[in-house]
Amino acid sequence: MHKITASIVAYENKKELIGRTISSFLDTAYNVRLYVIDNSPTDRLKDLCNDTRIEYIFNGANKGFGAGHNMAIRKSANEAKYHLVLNPDIFFEGGILNKIYEFMESNDKIGLVMPKICYFDGTVQYLCKLLPGPFDLVLRRSKSKILKNIFKQRYENYELKNAGYNDIMDVPHLSGCFMFIRRNVLEEVGLFDERFFMYMEDVDLSRRIHKYFRTVYWPEVTVYHKCARDSYVSIDAFNYHVFSAFKYFNKWGWFFDRERKKVNKKTVKECSKKIL
Repeated sequence: MHKITASIVAYENKKELIGRTISSFLDTAYNVRLYVIDNSPTDRLKDLCNDTRIEYIFNGANKGFGAGHNMAIRKSANEAKYHLVLNPDIFFEGGILNKIYEFMESNDKIGLVMPKICYFDGTVQYLCKLLPGPFDLVLRRSKSKILKNIFKQRYENYELKNAGYNDIMDVPHLSGCFMFIRRNVLEEVGLFDERFFMYMEDVDLSRRIHKYFRTVYWPEVTVYHKCARDSYVSIDAFNYHVFSAFKYFNKWGWFFDRERKKVNKKTVKECSKKIL
């Protein structure tokens, strides 16, 4: 039995970047298994997957982020106690997986953990968020400095910036770029909702896990993320984001979402204590 399984969903990624992600995950003495789900039109990434600890699955068509990871999660059922969802532009030093594994072993109430995420230059990425309302997504994408100044407090609360990102936090929305998940949690709450082709699937899964288990930001270890922000530069990616947002709010509620209000209020209150 493996200690950890992991999955990377690829789509025409640069070999240098995804190769670094693969190497980062395999840089451990633990018995691990990595599934590379390739949604690219060609299998040019296959030669990066020669290690016996890797299973390469070529789809030949873009089935989406959540569906790709679900394929790996189902295929690796009963192989390990933990599964790691990885973006193909992440890297981290050896020993990181061991530390996260030991942290989870010592905290059995935690269903999902995300470490500190930084850009390649070491700047912190604010990837701990409240559950979004429609206006939060509009505000975050807005280029209007006037709008952002008017709603500055709301914007900073949404990304929990005032919490400092130096302490452990229980957060309802953790980024899909690095999700270290307890397997039995997925069996209870379900996998990624495949109605989301790309974007919002991590919000949805984090929210479902948070409802029954702790979802924790743990800054004792750091990983690095290029963060392409495709939906800010690509019209296709932007459209996927919009479509997924509609599906998300249709599922959970647009303006009347009592659970969102309750969870967010509690999160802000608890995180505020950390800066007093």
